[in-house]
Amino acid sequence: MAAHAPRSGGGYPRTLVLMTPRPASAPVGTVTRGTTNPNRLRRMDRWIAAAHGAELRRAADPLAVDLGYGAAPWTALELLHRLRTAAPRTRVAGVEIDPARVASARPYEREGLVFLRGGFEIPMPGSPVLVRAANVLRQYDEGAVAGVWRRLCARLAPADPATGSRGGLLVEGTCDEIGRRHVWVALGPEGPRTVTFATRLGSLERPSDLAERLPKALIHRNVPGEPVHAFLRDFDRAWAAAAPYASYGARQRWIRTVRNLTADWPVTDGPARWRQGEVTVRWGALAPRGW
Repeated sequence: MAAHAPRSGGGYPRTLVLMTPRPASAPVGTVTRGTTNPNRLRRMDRWIAAAHGAELRRAADPLAVDLGYGAAPWTALELLHRLRTAAPRTRVAGVEIDPARVASARPYEREGLVFLRGGFEIPMPGSPVLVRAANVLRQYDEGAVAGVWRRLCARLAPADPATGSRGGLLVEGTCDEIGRRHVWVALGPEGPRTVTFATRLGSLERPSDLAERLPKALIHRNVPGEPVHAFLRDFDRAWAAAAPYASYGARQRWIRTVRNLTADWPVTDGPARWRQGEVTVRWGALAPRGW
């Protein structure tokens, strides 16, 4: 989005303008640092639009939640803009636990976008088709992650086999301050499904550079004996083996690298996403031991 000028007015682990928070006790969670920047979550947003756009289009109430949007509302504004390119009826609710952040965001409300105070309980009726929680769980203990995931997955729109719907999606992950490197987990109502690694290829020396942006469930498991460590080791080896493709550019080297990875790892996407500097792997292949 080119500008952010405010408008006045109105199993596992109705329009938004008319929504009002449900009576509840204190929001669940703790205040984050709130660090945010325009365009920071572009890689995650574009992946969501591509991977989940069909679910948003078929939903009777395509509600998306930007959970923990931070000290400024830019990411919620951008999420609305990007999702509406894939599903024009999408509506977004920005949810923050800090009341001062909610108050400062409300002048930016517009058709299809509201800001509410709340936390992991998600303070509104209905079942979101999408919950995006970027850079939220980083400050929590690893042991808290499974419980938060279960709570949020229970709020998602359920699957509907009659229509082919797999239900809502929770996307939870971490990125750097300007969005060049990002890793996230996608979860459905039944629990975690996949892990996606996404990067600006020109900034990458080797794939394991993404390790510092692993989500909380994985970042402390990047040690020998854990699946995510083995994956990043093999990713680096495949990158080195694809070095001759560097003469054609970083994108071609990445594509060749990921193609080689598919021999040993359950990669779920294809060249169209690899060209974007992404690769998505089944969660079960990277899940921490004992998970």
